[in-house]
Amino acid sequence: MSKATRTDSPSPVPHAADSHEMIRVHGARVNNLKDVSVEIPKRRLTVFTGVSGSGKSSLVFDTIAAESQRLINETYSAFVQGFMPTLARPEVDVLDGLTTVITVDQQRLGGDPRSTVGTATDANAMLRILFSRLGEPHIGPPGAYAFNVPSVQATGAITVERGAKKAVKATFSRTGGMCTRCEGRGSVSDIDLTQLYDASKSLAEGAFTIPGWKSDSFWTVRVYAESGFLDPNKPICRFTKKEMHDFLYREPTKVKVEGVNLTYEGLIPKIQKSFLSKDKEALQPHIRAFVERAVTFTTCPECEGTRLSEGARSSKIKRISIADACAMQITDLAEWVRGLDEPSVAPLLAALEQTLDSFVEIGLGYLSLDRPSGTLSGGEAQRVKMIRHLGSALTDITYVFDEPTIGLHPHDIQRMNDLLLRLRDKGNTVLVVEHKPLTIAIADHVVDLGPAAGTGGGTICFEGTVEGLRASGTITGRHLDDRAGVKAEVRTPAGALEIRGATAHNLRKVDVDIPLGVLVVVTGVAGSGKSSLVHGSLVKGSGAAGTGVVSIDQGAIRGSRRSNPATYSGLLDPIRKAFAKANGVKPALFSANSEGACPTCNGAGVVYTDLGMMAGVATTCEECEGKRFEASVLEYRLGGRDISEVLAMSVTEAEEFFGSGEAKTPAAHAVLRRLADVGLGYVSLGQPLTTLSGGERQRLKLATHMAEKGGVYVLDEPTTGLHLADVEQLLGLLDRLVDSGKSVIVVEHHQAVMAHADWIIDLGPGAGHDGGRVVFEGTPAELVAARSTLTGEHLADYVGA
Repeated sequence: MSKATRTDSPSPVPHAADSHEMIRVHGARVNNLKDVSVEIPKRRLTVFTGVSGSGKSSLVFDTIAAESQRLINETYSAFVQGFMPTLARPEVDVLDGLTTVITVDQQRLGGDPRSTVGTATDANAMLRILFSRLGEPHIGPPGAYAFNVPSVQATGAITVERGAKKAVKATFSRTGGMCTRCEGRGSVSDIDLTQLYDASKSLAEGAFTIPGWKSDSFWTVRVYAESGFLDPNKPICRFTKKEMHDFLYREPTKVKVEGVNLTYEGLIPKIQKSFLSKDKEALQPHIRAFVERAVTFTTCPECEGTRLSEGARSSKIKRISIADACAMQITDLAEWVRGLDEPSVAPLLAALEQTLDSFVEIGLGYLSLDRPSGTLSGGEAQRVKMIRHLGSALTDITYVFDEPTIGLHPHDIQRMNDLLLRLRDKGNTVLVVEHKPLTIAIADHVVDLGPAAGTGGGTICFEGTVEGLRASGTITGRHLDDRAGVKAEVRTPAGALEIRGATAHNLRKVDVDIPLGVLVVVTGVAGSGKSSLVHGSLVKGSGAAGTGVVSIDQGAIRGSRRSNPATYSGLLDPIRKAFAKANGVKPALFSANSEGACPTCNGAGVVYTDLGMMAGVATTCEECEGKRFEASVLEYRLGGRDISEVLAMSVTEAEEFFGSGEAKTPAAHAVLRRLADVGLGYVSLGQPLTTLSGGERQRLKLATHMAEKGGVYVLDEPTTGLHLADVEQLLGLLDRLVDSGKSVIVVEHHQAVMAHADWIIDLGPGAGHDGGRVVFEGTPAELVAARSTLTGEHLADYVGA
């Protein structure tokens, strides 16, 4: 290896290029930021702290990361930009010193039924090539091993334009790996027809019982009634065999309804396309309830849930098929790949080995490649996205992480810290939004936002070192060294839920009694089987275990910019009725999505102008001045306020307003009290859901579910996105729930919640097939005293025992 020898001496004068050592932000006003100015050192690890809703994500993601991405997009041609998401320039005076940003956020991976861990990380693509080269018997190219690729055959005449035109007979075929029975989904659905329609009624009498299918809807009901294939006045139970076939299974056919060309399709394929092809978790609650009621999902009997055709399953390398490889735990698959010694595919094996080792390194070795990506928790999804960046040779990149320790046991947080430091030490700038003291402690630089949330936040409270933060007196500084003590006395259970022989995912025939009437915390390292036990065996269980259970998982709140806390929580319904009753008019007038909407902006409050490949412009509607309602609607008042003024109120103001006097509305007051209980008193009723932070959305979801009737509440990591100061308020809420006679079961890693529990169930000892067993049952004090598990050791260190 030759290397040039340097003969010149380094110049004492600094180079002009070395002066750009800071990312400078001046006058940022995105969301609740109040003219924020900050300088962030490059090639260092900077942690952004502050209470939930203080403006951390607005500064890091919506300002710095968004502007970097916009500037990169502008380097492409206008043609290419037309296919990319259009981004507006953030509201900021000066933003310079930016480098290319790679964002690793908490957004769940695509919930498509065919999306798996393997397809999301390209590991499946490499495995398919490997099997297409080494698999015996050889069945075809990589697509033959892909469950997303159907087999295709075609025969016909094609016209060849070469000299004299002539028709040539051609045959085309493509071998795909998709199972023909389940179409690559791994499960088949059986639809209960009695949940779709009332067979004793005719279509004209409103036989359909499907949510959203109104009798006057052109696209659903009327296309059946007026298609000409069916008698709309005949009860469905009296349809002939042909009519029934046309009604349920007819292929898509063009029909005319009142002069409009529409497509008629049998009810079963229409339901499959409308509801079953979408991720169940992404559906609205009432639609999801309908699907769970009407459809039974069972493992595909033809492919046994592997999603693959018989041909793809028959081709093997060392007696392992691609289906077997994808079903293996990734740690085992990595060992199998290492054992393949084939020079002809050496580069492919090396790349696949590196990807699989990255899974193990990041703490996801317990997953398998065939795990549906929609079932991953927020923390797991975030770590899966990190995999492609771990071995990257790129430097001088800005990596932006949104709470990378979500879903991690204290034992695993050190590993995540090491990864963040490794990215920094390669010469990258690492920006982390975080609440956990263990990760804040490794920061080179800390930016603390606050002092409060929402309109009370959006300012810089502190900039400097971790030690400086501790001594600063800010909310974060004061709570950084908080340690909850183990309870001196615990509550006495009022019975128990028995789980016997639980085998979901990696559980090893677990038998456990979950005490009722107390606060139970289920702990264990990531992948130990906590969610499988609680959601798989308790929530979905039959008999006593499945009744009266209110489950609040980590699923994202879905909603457009028209959605707000008032619409999501159901608060707007009693408010509309109160306004209607006080003024003697229809409730629909007080909805910005219905009759009361401003006609100019259709109730959006802003008018959007599309500018093609450039970012669209949103301007406040001149007609309603952003109030979203018609002027005539704003003349109606309740307690001296119009509907737009009520929606501009904070939860705390509204709770007082609807609690007494002329505007007293008990139904609205009850919802507002729940919102205040979870710490959302500062949020305004009409604030779009798209502007809420992750922690705020989690708490909004919790407040909404608290209204459900149930004796057992199951919460999945409720401290996600919560500041240290907010955790105290959450513990108070959990205590109030238990004291009111409810049973609360929490899946949690936060030591403050563990210490506050009445009973702890610890799973482990490891992850994947090294877990799935109950390694401890008892009180927090007993767990601390025993120190017999990883959780016990970390909890003992936390409480100073």
